[in-house]
Amino acid sequence: MARISDLLAGGRTYSFEFFPPKHEAGWLSLGRTISELEHLRPDFVSVTYGAGGSTRTKTADLVSWVRRQTPIAPMAHLTCQGHTRADIREILMTYKAESVENILALGGDPPAHGAAPMPSDYRFSGELVEDIREFGGFSIGVAAHPELHPRSTDRASDRQHLADKLKRADFGITQFFFDIDHYLQMVDELAALGADQPVVPGIMPISNLGQVTRMATMSGAEVPEFVIRAVGKAGDDIDEAERIGVELASELCARLLEAGAPGLHFYTLNRSWAATEIFTNLGLRP
Repeated sequence: MARISDLLAGGRTYSFEFFPPKHEAGWLSLGRTISELEHLRPDFVSVTYGAGGSTRTKTADLVSWVRRQTPIAPMAHLTCQGHTRADIREILMTYKAESVENILALGGDPPAHGAAPMPSDYRFSGELVEDIREFGGFSIGVAAHPELHPRSTDRASDRQHLADKLKRADFGITQFFFDIDHYLQMVDELAALGADQPVVPGIMPISNLGQVTRMATMSGAEVPEFVIRAVGKAGDDIDEAERIGVELASELCARLLEAGAPGLHFYTLNRSWAATEIFTNLGLRP
């Protein structure tokens, strides 16, 4: 396997994100998706963690499957929400035994509406980073929000908090965004604060404008008017909307690579088509 910090030190990385399916049919479909993306030789894949730690077992199962059944390095998401320090140590021991070397330390979403909150020893993801670092043996990533964290009170404190968190970690991966200026400004602001760890931009190819808009609202991102207009031209034609979404994402990726981004991280929504098309458009893999 490979530590993501080492991969980034060696050059640009390309990676995909998946989520653990809820049903058996979803697992079969995800297996096909991963198989279809293997030929693109991703440097790593990440596996998400449900609100309040709700997919703890399924996340571990998927990470273990990727580790055992594919040549791809997996990165497990791990959240503050719903975990005591003893829980975190137990999870880290399990991943260490599986030779999993990469963790994305996140604050996490609270439990779904109506669900009882789980006990937690953590307030911020920086505290989780410290415990993972103390445990040892992992390359640690953190989340970055180019358009500010949705719970931030102001830009200055948001950037300072992110810079402090990055300095304790090895790398960052951003929430998805559509305007490159947000990413470039964030990188400049972090550099001014002495945080020079690589921050990989996250890319969300649009296939459903309503779905992406809802996700963007939850994460503090904006779907710009030029994106809404472009995808809106497709009307009710789903295939055309997906094609336009891939064109927009390809253009954004090309500009990011030209600007020197350390890699690209694709939010796949457990589908392979859009990522494959973007790789083809940009000639990223033979």
